Amino acid sequence: MTTPTIAEAARLFAAKTLSPRELVRDCLDRAERLNPVIHAFIRFTREAALAAAAESETRWMKGAQRGPLDGIPIAHKDIYETAGVVTTGHSRVLLHHVPQEDAATVRQWKAAGAVSLGKLATHEFAWGGPSFDLPWPPARNPWDITRFTGGSSSGTGAAVAAGVILGGTGSDTGGSIRMPAALCGTAGIKPTYGLCSRAGVLPLAQSLDTTGPLAWTVEDCALLLQAMAGHDPADPSSADRPAPDLLGGLRDGVKGLRIGVIRHFHETDMPVSPGMQTAIDTAAAALREAGAEVGEASLPSLQAFNAAGWVILAAEAYAVHEPWLRTRYRDYGEFLRERLAVAATLSAADYIQAQRRRRELADAVGEQMRHFDILLTAGSPGEARPIEQMTKWASFEGPNFTIPFNLTGQPGVVVTAGFGQGGLPLGIQIIGRPFEDAMALRVGHALETVLGLRGQRPKLPA
Repeated sequence: MTTPTIAEAARLFAAKTLSPRELVRDCLDRAERLNPVIHAFIRFTREAALAAAAESETRWMKGAQRGPLDGIPIAHKDIYETAGVVTTGHSRVLLHHVPQEDAATVRQWKAAGAVSLGKLATHEFAWGGPSFDLPWPPARNPWDITRFTGGSSSGTGAAVAAGVILGGTGSDTGGSIRMPAALCGTAGIKPTYGLCSRAGVLPLAQSLDTTGPLAWTVEDCALLLQAMAGHDPADPSSADRPAPDLLGGLRDGVKGLRIGVIRHFHETDMPVSPGMQTAIDTAAAALREAGAEVGEASLPSLQAFNAAGWVILAAEAYAVHEPWLRTRYRDYGEFLRERLAVAATLSAADYIQAQRRRRELADAVGEQMRHFDILLTAGSPGEARPIEQMTKWASFEGPNFTIPFNLTGQPGVVVTAGFGQGGLPLGIQIIGRPFEDAMALRVGHALETVLGLRGQRPKLPA
């Protein structure tokens, strides 16, 4: 079976030419067959998934379906707590942790009828990876299993790219939704900070953590995000405002929108590969041809954002893990325990100064957003690197393109805008104003439509 998108599957369910049980069983069978190669899942929940699919099929047959997610095969990054199902954070530290309640998003998607196939690989506690000294191996990129997936939502990116789930949960503290989307050739959105609940999600850095979805298309991301957006009193960071309509204007196009390309990010501050440069230029030209006004945006240097962002992330991550580090240091994998050991050397003054700098940087971006509706830049420096090159400090060899918008809290959508060496995908970022997630999705959908690249999927191992 060719994997449909979420939107296509819902139409097929409605027409009764595909059943939720058929789709879930097919996805489960292929996921279990491929997992020894791509390592996207760390556990399956087969019996529960088949039972939920049967219930969904009954609803569709009666015309009582809960919406477009009813019967859709999804899975959850293993930092999302799942009642009665082990949630480990991909770590020995929580090897036998069985939550009593579902995370808010798990509960929301379940209420919408989505069918979870299991728990997905991640970097240890969403920061330490790709590590080979943990209970499960790191996920592999389905486009080339010798390549890195991006992190930390590595299993989600791999599973969506492989077509064994139609969507899944990710989290993004410094780029952990957008980088796997870029390198695995999927769509993904880091929503506005506070748009979606983090209740029941293992924390990394509280002032940066964001929950969001990955899927094959921007439309599918919008469908998933619509089901998880909204105020949650259980999450102190949750914005007390009505959930936005993310679907109504999705097809409105880009005519008249002002797009600012942050050229110095990817041409001067951190020069990207030739393929990525071509992808960005192609996207900008396509948006201009579709009626957008395309100009050049100027922000503080990428290095300035990264300096503040990594201090904040490291300090807050150490605060989360300090109690366990004192008693269970060797239970952590080498990547994470050494990063946290470095984080332990940061002072209160370092953290406060980084937060002050954060405010200045956010103000500078806000000033540019008075002139542009959307900002555009790279999602990664280029194609996915060989996984053996991803040593514990490889992520810090140069600034990344994603953490600036964790600092500002803005929504960021990644779409595939081309292919580089060996047919590997190249993802670019579309950044909107805070709480204008719908506009970022609208531009992403328009770009995806005009580029016409969603028909290309990885050739999976036999």
